[in-house]
Amino acid sequence: MILDYETLKLLWWVLVGILFIGFAVTDGMDMGVGILLPFLGKKDVERRVIINTVGPHWDGNQVWLITAGGAIFAAWPLVYAAAFSGFYFAMLLALFALFFRPVGFDYRSKIEDPRWRNGWDWGLFIGGLVPALIFGVAFGNLLQGVPFHLDTLMRPYYTGSFLALLWNPHNGPFALLAGLISVSMLTAHGAIWLQLRTAEPIATRAKAAAKVWGLITIVAFGLAGVWLVFGIEGYRVVSMPALDALPNPLTKEVVREAGAWLSNYQSHPFTLAFPVLAFVGLGAAVVASMLDRPGLGLTLSSLGITGIILTAGAAMFPFIMPSSTNPDSSLIVWDSVSSHLTLSVMFWAAMVFVPIILGYTVWTYSKMWRRVTVEEIKSQEHLAY
Repeated sequence: MILDYETLKLLWWVLVGILFIGFAVTDGMDMGVGILLPFLGKKDVERRVIINTVGPHWDGNQVWLITAGGAIFAAWPLVYAAAFSGFYFAMLLALFALFFRPVGFDYRSKIEDPRWRNGWDWGLFIGGLVPALIFGVAFGNLLQGVPFHLDTLMRPYYTGSFLALLWNPHNGPFALLAGLISVSMLTAHGAIWLQLRTAEPIATRAKAAAKVWGLITIVAFGLAGVWLVFGIEGYRVVSMPALDALPNPLTKEVVREAGAWLSNYQSHPFTLAFPVLAFVGLGAAVVASMLDRPGLGLTLSSLGITGIILTAGAAMFPFIMPSSTNPDSSLIVWDSVSSHLTLSVMFWAAMVFVPIILGYTVWTYSKMWRRVTVEEIKSQEHLAY
């Protein structure tokens, strides 16, 4: 079956969104565990318990991020070029922080030296905190608009600075608030995971952490929504060629105006289910955790994270990377994509391999599903983590 170009453009927006959700729910959980590691593990053996809950899974979970990056490169080449040049130093910082994870997981317990192990524990903390913060800040910048423009040869030119990513001259620290949402939701998610997969006393500490970080996420997400509605101008496409036309971002007209990020919610009321899912999912996850139902809480937390990502995606659609310096250079779903053939081949490859990734992920979790205890760690010193 051959899909038309317009449909494939929309399908790849959906598929990239699924990849980001998969990354946030799975590897985001690992980042949350890393953030909590130095605080919930009071002794070395307790920290080994915490690490062993994610040790067998973290590298498989990170496949979602790698796949999402590859999908953006192949499906949205202009977005890849503009984002990875404009956010270069931020992405490099996230990459360097992620280096701590494979080395920390594999070498942390190889030497029985408290200074060695404590150092790698903080390395895993950095490997969880910094990427989570940067990914949230990146989304905050997308909602504000990124200072770049395209020349007549479609070459992107970024005119911002690294510090402006954190504190926008016009909108203040909105991007930092988005970063806080990212960090807090993943920390709460990781805490519920630890409540589910560890025994006492770690489980009780994780339960308390889930409550605190879950509530912070709910408050921060609500504050960001109010700020976005009343304090930040959105973007709207005024005119553009046919949706199945060959990509050329400079053939459309875009305006920047207050309340534009609400237009999709007004024209498609079903999208209001996304922020509702975020608030209800996160709130119910905290309640489930407090009622000692961490399995249910983890599911609800995953739904809450999904709701947050879908809320941002629905607000911005069809924009992927709006331009604050030249709105007509903004990159959207319909004009920043690869050729019809490329999208078609990639789509059918994704239809084969994404279910394989999902099946493998479910299989690995089912085979290693148990509570990790201090006694198990003490009795099996040969464990890798």
